[in-house]
Amino acid sequence: MGAAIIGDTLQLLGALAFFIYGMKKMSDGIQLAAGGQLRNILRTMTQNRVIGVFTGFLITVLIQSSSATTVMVVSFVNAGLLSILEAAGVMLGANIGTTVTGWIVSILGFKVKLSVYSVPLFAFGIPMILAGKGKMKYWGEFIVGFAILFLGLGFLKEAVPDIKNNPEALEFLKSFADWGFLSRVIFVFIGTLLTVIVQSSSASMAITLTMCAQGWLPFEVAAAMILGENIGTTITAEVAALVGNTAAKRAARIHSTFNIVGVTWMILVMPLFLPVFSVFIQNYLGVQDPYQTAVDMPMALAAFHTVFNVMNVLLMIGFIPLLVKVAQRTIKDKDSEDETIGKLQFISSAVLTPELATDAVQKETAHYGDIVSRMHGFFDIIVNSTDSKLKKETAKRIVKYEGIADNIEIEITEYLTKMTDQELTARTATRIRSYMNIANDLERIGDIYFQMLKSYEHKLEQKIYFVPQQREGINKMITLVGEAFDVMNKNLKEVSYDNVTTAEARMVEDKINTLRNQLRNENNDNLGKKDYKVASALYYSNLFSALERVGDHIINVTESIVGEI
Repeated sequence: MGAAIIGDTLQLLGALAFFIYGMKKMSDGIQLAAGGQLRNILRTMTQNRVIGVFTGFLITVLIQSSSATTVMVVSFVNAGLLSILEAAGVMLGANIGTTVTGWIVSILGFKVKLSVYSVPLFAFGIPMILAGKGKMKYWGEFIVGFAILFLGLGFLKEAVPDIKNNPEALEFLKSFADWGFLSRVIFVFIGTLLTVIVQSSSASMAITLTMCAQGWLPFEVAAAMILGENIGTTITAEVAALVGNTAAKRAARIHSTFNIVGVTWMILVMPLFLPVFSVFIQNYLGVQDPYQTAVDMPMALAAFHTVFNVMNVLLMIGFIPLLVKVAQRTIKDKDSEDETIGKLQFISSAVLTPELATDAVQKETAHYGDIVSRMHGFFDIIVNSTDSKLKKETAKRIVKYEGIADNIEIEITEYLTKMTDQELTARTATRIRSYMNIANDLERIGDIYFQMLKSYEHKLEQKIYFVPQQREGINKMITLVGEAFDVMNKNLKEVSYDNVTTAEARMVEDKINTLRNQLRNENNDNLGKKDYKVASALYYSNLFSALERVGDHIINVTESIVGEI
């Protein structure tokens, strides 16, 4: 008996794993095939709440995962590509989009023996994977994922025993279903927990629908579990936002608040709503009474899931600004800039395909460029300020920022390395290589400013001073390198690297090289003149040469952006 129970349990878990793997394969395939288009949709189709809702619905229908959509949205908010208001509309639409999965499962999975038709799909998908390149290969993965998903659903149906052979299980559930409001809360919690465990509202929905089709769950119990699954799916976005910035946390909180409020009002009206809804679907969908028969209960639940989410969106869409205020009240702003500057601002541990994660990395790289650029301003103060206290504080900031630059380079590189462990499109692989090169050059710039600081401090300790001509030469170089930083940061902040050219950056780099040659020649010519000390000439040469090396790394950044390195 014990062995049989273990065997049945493993059969059930294996079927569920098969279903989830198929869903992930299908979702990853379409994200790889159409990731760029998905990003463009999110960027361009969120101008107002209604369009945002439609966008969230469309993307979730395409990738068949509201969790993936909400995590993507949280990452885009984290990366500054979407505002919180825009994200709120998209996530509301994702709630409606995820109901399409229930319809697919209830109609195809229970009305049609889809496993019979799933196997032939491998005949199309596998050759596309083996022989195809680029998008053809990814569409093949989508097809194979689709086939695996419904094979898994077929196995799931077989793994859940028919209630006719286990009537005591239904009696056990009914004992919990007789507690009125409390029982509804209990089954909402069970639905939430189930979704958190399997990390997919679609998978937990499939489990619920399967148990209903086999007669395990009464209609009102299953409806409460469906509501719980709506809450459970928000946990994924909340987890993704934990390591994100304040805006990302607020976006995830809006999604959670929206779903919790919706589930709360539905729990309260459910005893009145469900009987009316039952009559409605019998008249207009032609299904049997879900209270009396299990045959059509999956379709009735799919309809309930859709109607609830549509009603909730219609009720809540006007309150999006209020949801934003609630998120702002519950998620406080971070501490001062000095305390947070060393932390990654845009990339997080969110589970996205590399194709969809590159925007966040691009924003993080631009942020990294801003940080390193500040070191140039600090060095300007070291050279020109006459306030000894300010110079001492600024020297400490250069040391601090050099450590920050090192840490950010390590974290960006580690994140990119993890991305390379996944399947990459050729375009994304090129982008990752560019980001790695950029991060390396920015880290080297930080090192150079640290070395220049130490050299300048050593000069002062030795009581070696620059003559006016040398100070003027250093300041000319500082001005030109500052121009180079401005061009570099402008290029790093371009929405698309495809819009960047090297022309302006090369022009400034040529000026820097010309000035370096001029200063070097003048320095050599002045050696031996009265009041032109050899020691100051050496420090002077080291500093303007170091600034020129900064210029070299700056032009390397732009070359990496356009793909020349």
